[in-house]
Amino acid sequence: MPSNKMITLHARLKSITNVANGINAFELIGGGEDPLPPFTAGSHIDIHLDNGLIKQYSLCNDPDEINRYVFAVQREETGNGGSKAIHDTLRAGDYLTISIPRNNFPLAQNVENHLFLAGGIGVTPIMAMIKACQSKSLKFELIYCVRSPEKTAFLNELAKIDNVTIHNDQGDPAHSYDFSELLGNPMTGTHLYYCGPPGFMRAVKSAAANWPKGTCHFEYFTTLDKDHQPAAPENATNASFQVKLNSTGDIIDVPVNKSIADALREHGIEVQTSCESGLCGTCQIRYLEGTPEHHDLILDEETRKTDILICCARSHSPLLVLDL
Repeated sequence: MPSNKMITLHARLKSITNVANGINAFELIGGGEDPLPPFTAGSHIDIHLDNGLIKQYSLCNDPDEINRYVFAVQREETGNGGSKAIHDTLRAGDYLTISIPRNNFPLAQNVENHLFLAGGIGVTPIMAMIKACQSKSLKFELIYCVRSPEKTAFLNELAKIDNVTIHNDQGDPAHSYDFSELLGNPMTGTHLYYCGPPGFMRAVKSAAANWPKGTCHFEYFTTLDKDHQPAAPENATNASFQVKLNSTGDIIDVPVNKSIADALREHGIEVQTSCESGLCGTCQIRYLEGTPEHHDLILDEETRKTDILICCARSHSPLLVLDL
């Protein structure tokens, strides 16, 4: 039976450390004889929870560290319960099912300077990026926007690093950081990286609108509400289409009101999804023929020539052939 099920492995939760008010860091080590696979700065892993949820968390430790993953989670009272389950049920010594690391937010290569902007818990992938820059003697600067010192993750660690600015706004929009002044004029030789909550992401994106193509990199860490959804592609279609499974030749209808993933499941095809918003990459698969319509927020132009996210992609062509 065709499936996009990802490779999983077992890891042991070695320690839990409080790094700010309501934020804990979780250290994983290999759960057996095999070491954990290596990762690159910006990577995340899936955590499979006992309540059936699969949640994605960025790795925030040094990528040069062997057989160790660290991720940080902010407890949220709202949402689907993933952060509460992690805070309330996980204990040191537990064994977890996780995915191998994957990276939708990598550091650009051969860049003179890296400018990191973080909002709240969005600092987690950037912590790994900073450590990668330090190990390679690369130039970087971090501006970290967060409500208060008590809510500032990794405060003690960041206080020891040069070129780090922590901006506390006490939750008052009137005291938000002025990104338009910082980013209004593109910085030659600099690449921009940003991660944070929807309002933060929208402010940075607007301020960096004039930056050259390919110099801005970003990652959303939460499902977007309707006010922060990206604009649909200019040539977006609103029509049904079909997908063909390359391994079996089966052809499946995808109506207007269903995703490819939904249509596949209704026909007994096992597919793995998580965010179902085009943010995490869990459902990424290759397509072999046809012209897809991408609605995700993570695939770059090169990857879009070969892959789609079946939770949100549509099709310009009547038929898409999937590598399933």
